[in-house]
Amino acid sequence: MLLVTGPVTRNMQEALARTHASTPDPKWVVAVGDCAFDGGLFAGSYAVAGGVSAVVPVDLHLRGCPPSPEQMLRGLLALLAAS
Repeated sequence: MLLVTGPVTRNMQEALARTHASTPDPKWVVAVGDCAFDGGLFAGSYAVAGGVSAVVPVDLHLRGCPPSPEQMLRGLLALLAAS
């Protein structure tokens, strides 16, 4: 599982894509928090490429700033059940 928190900066965009490509299958990508979803508070900044899904496919988005532990657990259990 690739767990990504925060917005994807332009500086880290290539590193995220390479990390995703080098992670062996089966793999899941989980975007944790509002910033990982769409850039959050930092959306529109010249330094931010956007949310995680702008760079790699995301299997689970956990909204919140930050999401609660219960939300994280429910989301991960739902992801497990769906596979």
